[in-house]
Amino acid sequence: MNTLTMRAGTCEYPVYIEKGLMQSIPERLKDMFPQSRIAIITDDNISALYAKNVTAACEAAGLRYDLLTVKPGEGAKSADVFARLLSKLAQRSYNRADVIVALGGGVVGDLAGFVAAVFLRGLRCVQIPTSLLAQIDSAVGGKTAINLPEGKNLVGAFHQPSAVFVDTALLQTLPEPDFADGMSELIKYALIRDADMFIQLEQSGTIHADSDILSSWITRCLSIKRDVVAADEKDMGERMLLNFGHTIGHGIERLCAAQKRPMTHGRAVAIGMAAITAASERMGLTKAGSVQRIAAVLQKMGLPHDISAYDKDEILKGILVDKKNVADKLNLVLILEPGQSYLHQIPGSDAKSFI
Repeated sequence: MNTLTMRAGTCEYPVYIEKGLMQSIPERLKDMFPQSRIAIITDDNISALYAKNVTAACEAAGLRYDLLTVKPGEGAKSADVFARLLSKLAQRSYNRADVIVALGGGVVGDLAGFVAAVFLRGLRCVQIPTSLLAQIDSAVGGKTAINLPEGKNLVGAFHQPSAVFVDTALLQTLPEPDFADGMSELIKYALIRDADMFIQLEQSGTIHADSDILSSWITRCLSIKRDVVAADEKDMGERMLLNFGHTIGHGIERLCAAQKRPMTHGRAVAIGMAAITAASERMGLTKAGSVQRIAAVLQKMGLPHDISAYDKDEILKGILVDKKNVADKLNLVLILEPGQSYLHQIPGSDAKSFI
């Protein structure tokens, strides 16, 4: 088992990474929280895959637990679903000694984490990420949120988990498109902080959930996030580097949601990474040839990189309500070349001409 210690402010918590970890988690939760009730929040798809085994293991460990399910998909990160979960916890008399467990991908992790952050002014939370995207990114770092019609993640809180359990065996049940979404975030980490990992991605064949190198890449991504979050827990400086590709990506997600066009977070970020690099390369802010290298890796991993099919003015509307905007300034994450990233601030009025 690999174990990383995450640090954010005065908070420390372990991240356990091991194939086949899932069955032992209830026993570990019992040891960590011996007097607590556990509210497991998951979605219907994850429940169908794992609920029977998880609940059996909880009962064998003597855990007192409730299983609360939501519908799968980004729609679960709504104010209505959030309020219903809070009501269920209140109806079942959960108290501040109890624990929320997020079992699922990024949507469940964001939603359950935010529930934990605000119920009774804060319950402890444990993340058990089941998707690659969540395992390398969203389950660690303490960002929790729900969406508004005006944009993604506009209501949320920083609430660090008490522990994170990463079982890489869970990735083998992921549909290929969901696995590719996670690879988009993995590519992001290589681009912002690890040139060697990006070269490995360039030189590798097709990556699957059971590829031998994947576990070491997951650990490396988590190590990068650990170091960045430790330096900037509240996302006011260096942590913004983790948003490479997200400024345009969130604009694409917002546009597609409004038009009821299918779009996932990972694919939108993939397009966003290529598009922002194409813009910065044209302006001489990024080494020539970088966008070609990025596009080749994205294509190999089954991810899109072409923004031409999307209305630029509509994407811009999403960009201008982004949380990274401060005092009419737009904070862009750019790369000098793959493996080296930096922040570049422009006036909001220049966003259209830049992008």
